[in-house]
Amino acid sequence: MGFFIAHGAMAAEGNGGADDCYLDGWQYSLQCSRITVGKGDTQVKLAVMVSPALDESGEEPLYLLAGGPGQAASDLAILLNKFRKINQTRAIVLVDRRGAGLSRPFSCGIDRNTPNELEVISKSLADCYLQQTTFANSLSSRQTIEDLELVRKHFGHEKISLWGGSWGTRTALLYQQWYPDSLTALVLDAVAPIDTKVFLGASAAEHALQTLVRDCQSDLACSRFGDWRGELEQLLINWDDSAAKKFPDPVTGRISEQPMSLWALQSMIRAALYSPEASAQLPFAITEAGSGNYLPLAGIAGFFSDTTTGMSLGLTFSVACSEELHRISEEEVAADIAGAFIGRAFLEFFSRGCDVWPVPKRPYSKPEPRHHPVLLISGEADPITPPIYAQKDLDYLSNKQHLIVMGGGHINSIRGCIPDLIDKFLTSPEVKLDQACVKDIHRPPFMIGAYGPELDRRGGSDSKGMEQGGSGSD
Repeated sequence: MGFFIAHGAMAAEGNGGADDCYLDGWQYSLQCSRITVGKGDTQVKLAVMVSPALDESGEEPLYLLAGGPGQAASDLAILLNKFRKINQTRAIVLVDRRGAGLSRPFSCGIDRNTPNELEVISKSLADCYLQQTTFANSLSSRQTIEDLELVRKHFGHEKISLWGGSWGTRTALLYQQWYPDSLTALVLDAVAPIDTKVFLGASAAEHALQTLVRDCQSDLACSRFGDWRGELEQLLINWDDSAAKKFPDPVTGRISEQPMSLWALQSMIRAALYSPEASAQLPFAITEAGSGNYLPLAGIAGFFSDTTTGMSLGLTFSVACSEELHRISEEEVAADIAGAFIGRAFLEFFSRGCDVWPVPKRPYSKPEPRHHPVLLISGEADPITPPIYAQKDLDYLSNKQHLIVMGGGHINSIRGCIPDLIDKFLTSPEVKLDQACVKDIHRPPFMIGAYGPELDRRGGSDSKGMEQGGSGSD
């Protein structure tokens, strides 16, 4: 649940002053420092990166909270390109939480070269937990929020505003519960409310796929593919070892040394739904796969080949197993997966991992009413945090506005006019936003052949989608 780019370099050790440093995705220098937290086996030097405000207006800083759980805030440097106007009047602060990014990454040695087999991943996790049990048991959302509060005080920030993406919205909402007096406003993109069981994601993924089917049918070019959703169903039903061993390598195009398991195929299709650019290729790729040509699907798989390396999976499982998985019942799972193309594939990854990652349960308290201004941002076709989560599970927030991007995937803060609306909200959080420009954000054109989309409007594709940029999602 989040962005994925390579980590940059850090400077400034200890709890002293900051040095200049750089992160991938942002061409300008940042002020970077380390703050030591924890002791013994749990000691971490928190990596803190600040893009200073360009003027001295005194606006409260904006802290960026990454998703996952397991993604690093330093991976969000790419957001600074779209948040330049925000950065004019307020500093933007990125804190890599313990176990992620540049703050003692806890990846358990699982990377892009690890086979996409649950048994292999589970064995790696089991070994990792036994080797670092104390560290694994120490990681939690509460700890992350205490660290954020420590950083706020360290920099002398009287109040802060928070931007959270995906699981980062959960972190922001918990911070709001525990430190309401430290907070001015929240911007929550791809909302994972405290009470929502977001790992029940099969029905959300199916809804995103059905939204893609609807939009494809209304596009003259894409509608030529006919019932590609039905072809996907048959592809998944008939997927066997023979098909798995014919799947090409996304880079070379030659048959991959690692067969594409059914679990991995389902997961890849789900991942494609996160991004409007990737999902626009699915109808064509699935139709081709139904005819035995797996190259287009392999190309989509290549988009996500580095996804695992963008998450510190030790941190992911410490948080997910202690705070989320334990509150999901089998009855809820059965209802969630009914009729969904992904079945148990998404949840199975976490349930198998949590079987070998026995961290203590950490339930949440019932959220108390809060009155801070909150801007909610949802993608209509988000396959993990659909708009209904923000609509039905945040009644305790009395002062909120909600932007819904039609056809939008997971994370929409960098699309179209959304960065400008975020800036206006942070400047005047009590003023109701004019949302008219959100309707101008469109899906990218559908891919209809090996050479890409049909850009002629008479063919039905909307070239405006090309101009809006992507969701930057995982």
